[in-house]
Amino acid sequence: METHSTRPHLFGLLAGLFLAVGLCIASIVFTRTWTHLHESQVIDVTGSARKNVQSDLVVWRASFGVEDESLLSAHEKLKASLAQVDAFLRAKGVKEFTVLPVQIREITAREKNEGDETVTRRIGYRLSQRIEIKSTDIATTTRLGTESAALLEQGIALVSEGLEFIYTKASEVKIEMMAEATKDARARAEQIAGQGGRHIKELRTARMGVVQINPLYSSATSWEGNNDTSSLEKTITTTVSATFSLD
Repeated sequence: METHSTRPHLFGLLAGLFLAVGLCIASIVFTRTWTHLHESQVIDVTGSARKNVQSDLVVWRASFGVEDESLLSAHEKLKASLAQVDAFLRAKGVKEFTVLPVQIREITAREKNEGDETVTRRIGYRLSQRIEIKSTDIATTTRLGTESAALLEQGIALVSEGLEFIYTKASEVKIEMMAEATKDARARAEQIAGQGGRHIKELRTARMGVVQINPLYSSATSWEGNNDTSSLEKTITTTVSATFSLD
């Protein structure tokens, strides 16, 4: 009697176990099928846009200096030199420039004292004056570096610290280029979808990539984005990562 009552109970446990395993397998298959179906309904592409531009602002920095035993005398010399530099720049058509803070450095010499010990003695001062010019007249400003050699005849060495070329409309152009990059992404998506007999339905998501501003025709990239100031002509490149739904 005891054996007969145990067998139906065992069969019930086994049946329940098989049913549970079957449901788990069915759930896994359904999930995979649904995921595959979901992934097949969208396409991810990256579009890009390039634009060649010319800088519309130039920044030129230069410096000159004087030396004298007395700080006061050095300061007077510096003022006289600045007046000459000002006259030179105005003669070249530069109406405004920025005078940066004066830098003062002691001039020292090492010598032996009466006790035959090496000591440092101040013998004078060197005062340096930096100027900065920001101009949209790029042609005139870029010539200043070579034309400033004429100041040597007046005893002034105006040393150029280099030119920076800036494109001030970069922010406006980025917005236009984002739209162009999105169009490019859609065109690429349509090409890919067409090969599989599908059609693009709508844009789901779009994310703008890092903007690269490089010398003309350069394709250099960086994670932070390049912002070249060394060249007059530049190439701006931007990308857009987009997701489109499919019919």
